[in-house]
Amino acid sequence: MSRRSSGLVGVWAEAQRQQQRQREAQQRAVVQQQRQQRAYERDLARMQREQQAAYRQGRDADARQRTQELEEQVAALSRLLADGCRAAPFRVASLTRAEEVAPFEPGQLARPVAMPDPARYQAQGGWTAGRRAQAQQEAQARYQHDWQAAQAAEAHRVQQLTAYRAQYDAWAAEQLAEVRTHNAGLARLVDALRAGEPGAAVDYFSAALYASGAWPEGFPRQVSAAFDRGARQLVLDWELPGVEVVPEVKSVRYVASSDQEKESARPVTQRRALYRDALAQCMLLVLREVFAADEYGCLESVVLNGFVDDVDPATGRRAEIFLATVSVPRAAFGQLNLGQVSAVDCLVEALRGQLSARPDQRTAVRPGRRPADVGTGVVSHGGGEEPDLFTMDPIEFEGLVAELFRARGMQALTTQRSNDGGVDVEALDPDPISGGRIIVQVKRYRNTVPPTAVRDLYGTVQGAGANKGVLVTTSGFGPGSYGFAEGKPLTLVSGAELVDLLHQHGLRGRLGSGSAEPPASGEAAVPAGRPAAEPSSEDFNILGMTWTGAVSLDVCALVCRGSRVLAEDHFVFFNNPENPGSSVRMVPGVGGDRAAVRVVFDALPPGADRLVLVAAVDPEVNPAGDLGGFTSAAVCLRDAAGRELDRLPVSDGRPGETALVLGSFRRRAGGDWDFVPGGKGYRGGLGELVGEYGVEVA
Repeated sequence: MSRRSSGLVGVWAEAQRQQQRQREAQQRAVVQQQRQQRAYERDLARMQREQQAAYRQGRDADARQRTQELEEQVAALSRLLADGCRAAPFRVASLTRAEEVAPFEPGQLARPVAMPDPARYQAQGGWTAGRRAQAQQEAQARYQHDWQAAQAAEAHRVQQLTAYRAQYDAWAAEQLAEVRTHNAGLARLVDALRAGEPGAAVDYFSAALYASGAWPEGFPRQVSAAFDRGARQLVLDWELPGVEVVPEVKSVRYVASSDQEKESARPVTQRRALYRDALAQCMLLVLREVFAADEYGCLESVVLNGFVDDVDPATGRRAEIFLATVSVPRAAFGQLNLGQVSAVDCLVEALRGQLSARPDQRTAVRPGRRPADVGTGVVSHGGGEEPDLFTMDPIEFEGLVAELFRARGMQALTTQRSNDGGVDVEALDPDPISGGRIIVQVKRYRNTVPPTAVRDLYGTVQGAGANKGVLVTTSGFGPGSYGFAEGKPLTLVSGAELVDLLHQHGLRGRLGSGSAEPPASGEAAVPAGRPAAEPSSEDFNILGMTWTGAVSLDVCALVCRGSRVLAEDHFVFFNNPENPGSSVRMVPGVGGDRAAVRVVFDALPPGADRLVLVAAVDPEVNPAGDLGGFTSAAVCLRDAAGRELDRLPVSDGRPGETALVLGSFRRRAGGDWDFVPGGKGYRGGLGELVGEYGVEVA
């Protein structure tokens, strides 16, 4: 049997054992802490590897997506003819309007006013015969009052319903008359086609080409046409797409070692072959649309000349350069199976046409018979043949605006030139609910319309008792004008919107050649007899840059055509604060912006199709800095008054990179601009970045 020692030695031994246990516990705690630290470091390293792998996978996926988009673009070009042949041919019947209008829907007016119920008007109260008689009289008086009120309300409803019905009947009659007039015009067109009248043939086949849905977005549709009645031959000059429809880049690959996307250029021979094939498909598709639309047997043959509107390498001037031509009898074209042909072989071999061997270099061919050679009237649609709204006769311009309102289903007349009270066009919208009288003023300005003109229109609308006012201009409006018009029965139509509306309704018009030349001699800036508007400032935008982090950056802008700067003086930065013409200028930031660029988009050079914004670390302030701290960045789009219109986010910076493409504003086909975010970074600073845009840095 054991026992615990109670002597001094026993106490000392127990103390030693306690100390040993404490040392062992401390050692175990240290070992456990070391194990936890190693596990944390392993988890952190794994998380960093996973984040880095996810980042690389994302960049790689972006590169694959860009490659797929390029392949899809080329594939769409290769099947242009096959897709077009599957579309239904153009027919006059597709233009016929049904003789029907919206039904009469009077809404609440169709419900008669409910008459009061006598049973609900009983005498109440009264202990004596006299009081009961008085209560009965009071109940009868209430009934008579309510009955008379209901009768008056019903008479008013019937009156309103009758007036509304008369208004609807007049509107419906006008709608049916317009439909019948339109359909009668189509019947006359058919008779003229069967008789072989040149004007009818040209209008009809031009409409067939414009109605086709086979053309991809952005393809030109300019045509000049004439019809030889004796030979039953249609002669066409048709604009073809430029070489830019075939992308220069073949594929995009992400290189993880440099953290950059590497573009592989499409071989010149491959791009030329794809472009020649696309041109041949366009020529065959035009022929298919024309012959397929000939439901009345007007055509015996078609002469088609295809051209591009580009700079002639021989003269250095812009011109129509013909890249293809062919003359095709109906019988020969009818033997083709367009869904199976090789477009180039079909055009050159089967149809004996000509196709430029080097269309990418604008090597021209000699066109065949031209529309002007026919001897009858040549009709042109699209392209530079449209009338310039700036130089059009003022009366014709107001007449064109009135025609636009009529094309939108309204009645519209131009006013007399004197005593018109500030009204150029009066329109009547027959819609029984949202319609009414509309006052239209036309301002053919080149600079921004001042707010005083909008205020004057509002006063005219109020004075005339009109339902709405519309101000149409060839220029644009500033924020003051839009601010005044907000919440009022006013509509402001800018020049770009006017051109879009004209084209949507089959009317023609363009806004000059893009240059800001002064008005022609004799052309007043404001209508004669009216007070001159106050001078307006230039319409511009401020592109402000915001970001978090202490990194100091230089923000720059490049005015480019494609991926190349127009010239080195169009690289706007701290040593070149504005480009020629001052359409792009470096300015101090406003409203908390850390840097800013002032841009007059309408004044950018005609050859420019994009404005690229870039940022680079300032080497004097941060000689060892990078873009790792460049986060939460955005381009703040402001109007001329400094008010924020939009906030466009841009990519964060990455460690090791010292320059970054923030994004680019790109010109759309209609003349407007879209913002495309960037994100490509550079380790070699601003010099490496701008070098890719053709700027040589010493």
